[in-house]
Amino acid sequence: MKAMLCEEFGPPELLKLREVATPEPGAGQVRVRVEACGVNFPESLIIQNKYQFKAELPFAPGGEVAGVVDAVGEGVTAFKRGDAVMAMALTGGYAEQIIVDQDAIMSRPETMKSEIAAGFTMTYGTSMHALKQRARLQEGEVLLVLGAGGGVGLAAVEIGKAMGATVIAAASSAEKLEAAKQAGADHFINYSDEDLRGRVKEITGGRGVDAFYDPVGGGMFESCLRSMAWGGRALVVGFASGDIPKVAVNLTLLKGCAIVGVFWGAFRKIEPKEDAANFAELFKWFEEGKLAPQVSKAYPLADAGQALSALVNREVVGKVILTP
Repeated sequence: MKAMLCEEFGPPELLKLREVATPEPGAGQVRVRVEACGVNFPESLIIQNKYQFKAELPFAPGGEVAGVVDAVGEGVTAFKRGDAVMAMALTGGYAEQIIVDQDAIMSRPETMKSEIAAGFTMTYGTSMHALKQRARLQEGEVLLVLGAGGGVGLAAVEIGKAMGATVIAAASSAEKLEAAKQAGADHFINYSDEDLRGRVKEITGGRGVDAFYDPVGGGMFESCLRSMAWGGRALVVGFASGDIPKVAVNLTLLKGCAIVGVFWGAFRKIEPKEDAANFAELFKWFEEGKLAPQVSKAYPLADAGQALSALVNREVVGKVILTP
């Protein structure tokens, strides 16, 4: 089979298309024929050896796939050959086939095509956990989403609306804000040429936001923290800007607010029943038409480096996927 391999740690352009042996599933494992693979920011860190998970060279990055089961290992009873599934793994997705543990696989809704399923698991899983378990977002509250034109940002916009919140979308371009508008956002801030804090104050009548969702990091985090209503929750989701913010913690005292970390990967392992319940609700919303994942471009497997570079450079609206 073909796979895009990281043979030395470094930037996406070092990935190489190679012919490798087709893997065989062990006990409790399933082999999936990959129809589509999501491209996600953590992969840019894993291939540079800068992520909390350390991979051994050589390896294929990519952990979010959709496809069809084509082999099962000993003891697997929940899945069989031909099942349409979506799966999460730490690595291995940038390939024609992948081995995953059976507890990392979900059957996907019949109405969900593989190119949508490949971009669903991580973005919607992360955003659902962030807003439901970490922010405990309530109907009628105000949610500010940074990076609202990206994959997780758009998912947060849609989920926030499904939960009954008023959603303020903040992004760096008119194109990204248009995508957020299509996702259902109520208000819009272009932080390339608008004062974020001033606009939040204007939109909320000076009250501030009840929660903000930040997958970007950098200098805007403190501005958002200063724009919170009493009892607000600041969701630390990621650092796509490359800058981990440092803030004066006295702000949490003055605002009576909380800074809350979001690590969906750990949550799904530690609390699998809660994660399964999240996805049951997400699938219900998808089938009701409340969630409409936006895939901006599909790249062939050989162009995985280009796809990941586009994501890192924040040139992407919605999700990008690979189609082996």
